[in-house]
Amino acid sequence: MKQMTEPSALIEAAYEDYADAIFRHCYLRVSNRDVGKDLMQDTFIKAYQYVKKGAEVENLRALLYKIANNLIIDYFRKSKEASLDALQEAGYDPAGSDGKDFGKTLDEAAIVQTLAKLRPEDRELIVMRYIDDLKPRDIALILNLPANTVSVRIHRAIKELEPYLKNPHEVRS
Repeated sequence: MKQMTEPSALIEAAYEDYADAIFRHCYLRVSNRDVGKDLMQDTFIKAYQYVKKGAEVENLRALLYKIANNLIIDYFRKSKEASLDALQEAGYDPAGSDGKDFGKTLDEAAIVQTLAKLRPEDRELIVMRYIDDLKPRDIALILNLPANTVSVRIHRAIKELEPYLKNPHEVRS
């Protein structure tokens, strides 16, 4: 995407188009609504700084996910958070109480719990493919992997999820 507009206008338009998706991506990766919001905001700040430097961006969506993934990695490196199970035992509710809905009828807590059963790298692929609706070639671009490798890993991650998808009551146990 050639820069034909001011960096602020470009990022504002990107925010309108992608903020919800970037938030969902971050939230489902870190299992914390507030941290997900912070990471989403930081993603757009870093994207703005990058574009403001005059860098040419071919695929703004891919850039946003790459920045978000790097911020998520940094987050996990900096903090040693308790597991989702420990947080829930302490009363943490991943669905939150802000009344905001993703616009989906799926049980958010069940999704988070199910995804928590996967290895982090598999969870990342499932979130990017099926929650963020990215194509394997876009995921490959973001993760610097061959598209075929991404497709194979997604397939394997789905195989790991199958027992939980067939028996949803197993998710809560």
